[in-house]
Amino acid sequence: MTTAHTETSTERVPGRVWTIRLTGHSDRSATVSCSTAACRMPPRSKDLAALRAFAAQHAAAHAKAATVRPHAWCHCGYTRCEAHPDTSTHCAGAVTLILRHDPTVGRVWTVEEVCASCAPLIPHVTVVARAARPRRTVEQPAAAVPAPARANVPGGFSSPGAAPADGAPAPGRRSGRRPPRPQRRRTGQR
Repeated sequence: MTTAHTETSTERVPGRVWTIRLTGHSDRSATVSCSTAACRMPPRSKDLAALRAFAAQHAAAHAKAATVRPHAWCHCGYTRCEAHPDTSTHCAGAVTLILRHDPTVGRVWTVEEVCASCAPLIPHVTVVARAARPRRTVEQPAAAVPAPARANVPGGFSSPGAAPADGAPAPGRRSGRRPPRPQRRRTGQR
């Protein structure tokens, strides 16, 4: 018997990543590849500007189509990457979707789910989306139920919360504080 794994909304899952890569060849042509096998890529071409534009648009399309999962782990923390090794930041905060592309190299575009602590530390990043905060359900206040009347204690005394039986208002409760004492002025001091 096989069992299917079902993902619950509270279960932490690894952050997703999509990598679009422009690879050059010795004949001065290039190809574009995507880490998602189902994506269709253009054929090998010598028009590098068109392939670079296609790769950037393809990365943007992945970023636009992805819904950030609020219960995902930070991808860089999950893979223990070295994107920000010189800091002692730990993964924390809401999940964000980032687009990472170094324009000086210009060959790789990466769309990742990372945490809010790591996103500003990774170079050449644009935050594309943030995880939607889970909506809190507004709890309906319980219906006001009147407190039961306290019965009078036999012997002519009543409990502190009960009103007198004759309908007269209950006497006010005294506070345990004394009124402030007037300060005396000593002679010779101001």
